[in-house]
Amino acid sequence: MTPTGTTLAARLRAGFVQAFGAAPQIAARAPGRVNLIGEHTDYNQGFAMPMAIGPETRVAFTPQAGGRLYVAALDFGEDDAFDPARVGPHQGGGWRNYVRGVVDELNRAGIAVPGGTLAIAGSLARGTGLSSSASLEVALAHALLAAAGADWTALDIALLAQRAECGFPGVRCGNLDQIASAATRAGHALLIDCRSLALRQIVLPGDLAVMIVQSGVERGLVDGEYNTRRIECERAAAHLGVAALRDADDAMLAAAKATLDDRAWHRARHVIGDNRRTLEAAEALAADDLVTTGRLMREAHVSQAHDFGITVPDTDRLAALLDHAIGDEGGARQTGGGFGGAVVAIMRADRVEAVRAAVLDGYRTPTGALPDITVEAPADGAGITSV
Repeated sequence: MTPTGTTLAARLRAGFVQAFGAAPQIAARAPGRVNLIGEHTDYNQGFAMPMAIGPETRVAFTPQAGGRLYVAALDFGEDDAFDPARVGPHQGGGWRNYVRGVVDELNRAGIAVPGGTLAIAGSLARGTGLSSSASLEVALAHALLAAAGADWTALDIALLAQRAECGFPGVRCGNLDQIASAATRAGHALLIDCRSLALRQIVLPGDLAVMIVQSGVERGLVDGEYNTRRIECERAAAHLGVAALRDADDAMLAAAKATLDDRAWHRARHVIGDNRRTLEAAEALAADDLVTTGRLMREAHVSQAHDFGITVPDTDRLAALLDHAIGDEGGARQTGGGFGGAVVAIMRADRVEAVRAAVLDGYRTPTGALPDITVEAPADGAGITSV
């Protein structure tokens, strides 16, 4: 069970006091997200539809002009210290480079990041496809901007956080995760046009349930093939003569079948299809049509498996089990960057207990454990919160 926001806030405050001997002056929070549909479409300048969830990252900070920035990662029992005015990547990688990357990008944007003491705690497990890294980046940016007296829009914070992840951590991510963490609203999914950055809040049906089931297969975006998929998509776009796969269509792809290498062709087919499916799913959800939404989610999972090659046998099996248990009104697919992580399912609320029972009866993680199952309500985006 993940801690509630109140429990997490108390743990963060206590950990800050233990690490630094006094209470913090500033606190910020940023939620994780689950992407309902539209996978690997963001860096192809297409469409995606995530929603924010309850599990989140919280950051506490006491600024001090000049000097070093001391950081305590409470969940790991680890720390870091560096000069924020002359920050560089940490050779050991990991969480430290997400923190340092945000500081570096703020410096580049003309924000003088002060030294001081900072603590981080979260209720998002890493490697589960729920965007713990974006949540950390967005929460940290909020806290540091507040300390500097800077008032940025949610979208500007999200784009800075995206640049930070592409920098020191080296993940060539799109903007979906950071925008979802920064700009969502409670009770809504968020349709993102990843090119124009137009955002449409989609009111979700009151009896909609969003279930997230962890496959138990932990993934790593840098060590996995996320960056490779981006390169393949760029190769396909260049061959089709478009700026990004957002601009391609089925007819263009069919005409290129004989000349485009098979792998890039399949990557392009997934992106073109998922852009269409995302737009259709947004309209279906807005109309409370879970039959159509579920069909689109099932089609999306098949495309992720056969065209984009980012599912694994465990997530394939879990998605199929969920689909069978849900029935016609809803569906399931692997969510997140891929190669493991979570499966997301939508259904009517009155199906939750039967579906949960079916999953617990029919699925075990690779270690033989019962899977972690949560039912999430769409949460608010990031912001400053009480200390």
